[in-house]
Formats: sequence, C-alpha cells, structure tokens
Amino acid sequence: MAQVKIAKRQEEAGEPVAPSFLHPDVDVYENDAEMLLVADLPGVSREHLTVEVDDDQFLIEGQRWRAKEEGETIAREFRPLDFRRRFALPEGIDADRITAQLASGILTLHLPKSGGVRPRKVEVKTVS
Repeated sequence: MAQVKIAKRQEEAGEPVAPSFLHPDVDVYENDAEMLLVADLPGVSREHLTVEVDDDQFLIEGQRWRAKEEGETIAREFRPLDFRRRFALPEGIDADRITAQLASGILTLHLPKSGGVRPRKVEVKTVS
C-alpha cells in the first residue's frame, strides 16, 4: 500500500483549533428594479444555509459539511467550514420582498427596490 505523507495540522497534533470562518466571495449588480447579490458558497446545502434580514442589515451564514466515509482514514484535509458575511441593507430596498435561491453552491439574493426609489420615465404630453 502506498504511503501518503501530509503535514500534521494542529488538530492532529492535539492542539486546539479555532473555528474556520470564511467570508464568501460576492458580486453585486444593480438594475432599475433591484439589486442582485451573488455569493459563492461551495458545498453549502439549503438545509445548512441561513439568510436573515434585520432593520438595516442582512446576514448570510452557511456550513459546509464533510460526508462521512466508511473505512480507515488515511488522510483528512477536508473539514466542516462556516461561511459568514454581514451587509448593510441599502437604502430604498423593500426588505419584505427579498428572495433567495441556491443552485450548485451559488446563492442569489434579489433585493427589490421600493416603488419610490425606482427610476421611471415621465411621459411628456403636448399642451395646445
């Protein structure tokens, strides 16, 4: 059997390890109707994802879990990982209409603008 050498990590050496938290990478887009936030959350399932909206901010939290495999562990580098990121809720967003979708580890948040903030065209009438 081939030997795989991997440098010992703190947890393998018996030392305490601080929890790992990552700030997910995020892209933000804006159009006339909404702001769109796209976050990269690899390995996070819907069951392990929370999106909370508060008065003036929103929070994205997720956990990536390692599947339990049967058999003897030869090497272990993949471990549970927490994602967490907090954002200020932009002015003019209708917090009651925020929606979220998760597909293939990509979270898409739709932040609709409230009616008073959306740009609109004003029809110009001819007066005789």
